[in-house]
Amino acid sequence: MKIFFTAEYNEEELKPLYEMGDVVLDGWALGLPKMEEDELVKKTKDADIIITSYDDITRRVIEGAPNLKLIACTRATPVNVDMAAAKERGIPVLYTPGRNSDSTAEMTIGLMLSIARKIPMAYKALKEGKYTGNPDAHKTTKEGLKADVIWDMKMDAPYMVFKGTQLKGKSLGILGYGSIGRRVGHIARAFGMQLLIYDPYQGEVDIEEIGIRKVNTVEELMKESDFVTCHMKVTPETTGIISKERIALMKPTAYFINASRGAILDEEALIEALREKRIAGAAFDVYASEPIASNHPYVTELDNVVITPHIAGATNDVLVNHTKQIVSDVRRFLNGEHLLYQYRY
Repeated sequence: MKIFFTAEYNEEELKPLYEMGDVVLDGWALGLPKMEEDELVKKTKDADIIITSYDDITRRVIEGAPNLKLIACTRATPVNVDMAAAKERGIPVLYTPGRNSDSTAEMTIGLMLSIARKIPMAYKALKEGKYTGNPDAHKTTKEGLKADVIWDMKMDAPYMVFKGTQLKGKSLGILGYGSIGRRVGHIARAFGMQLLIYDPYQGEVDIEEIGIRKVNTVEELMKESDFVTCHMKVTPETTGIISKERIALMKPTAYFINASRGAILDEEALIEALREKRIAGAAFDVYASEPIASNHPYVTELDNVVITPHIAGATNDVLVNHTKQIVSDVRRFLNGEHLLYQYRY
């Protein structure tokens, strides 16, 4: 059994795969760039199994591998696999749902804290030498008083400049209450937040408890939430779901968080809302176009945003998770057992 492997992986969890066939590591698995189609066709022509993360498994690749029996993609959605071509050949496609749910949920909370408490702004200011003191200066305590640990008490002191808002007692609106959305909600509840949930595929009985309420419309969620976070896949229904009209419903004290996909948002409308201070701020890990342009307003202009370069799922734990998932299902496939992570065409 020839297994062509170009995925990122955890070395320890991959070891059992070597007992299942002749594993050929190439491409991203060796730290090389994403493969061009011609190279991939040539290298997979004798493969029985292809396991990848980011290489495009096109119709040409699939048709050029007459022995191909299984395709595996170490992603939550195998967008880089031609499903129609795989289906025509009757080739199962494996994927790894939930592999990065915990990491993405934690990143979402990190983004919320960062924008609510202006943590990156304060960090940047100190690294630039602002608000810092003379290394030779020494504070003295007046007789009869105890040492007072304060930075400075002026209107332009960091205590005033970086004053933010706490999460406890605030309402968090979660758009999409699947694997990641539920984890975000669980962590947010530990902070003492109230949850508003919009997910047309979840019933009230599956969601509602003390402190958690399902809303029937996006508009209701946008109006009532102090923080809004998105955890939806891109579909015709969700593309642009955060529209200009819905952004206009947000409180002026509210924050918008997006660590899902940029396509769900009218980015230009949100930029205008941030520019005109119609909402308090926003934090993003994803964008309409990636990588984000060097002249994007988030980069060059707006001081009420926190931005990161699409790293919500970038943890070593994710590699452990998806390597376990794929290796275990390859074993099931070879043993003729039911597959746990087969993508439905």
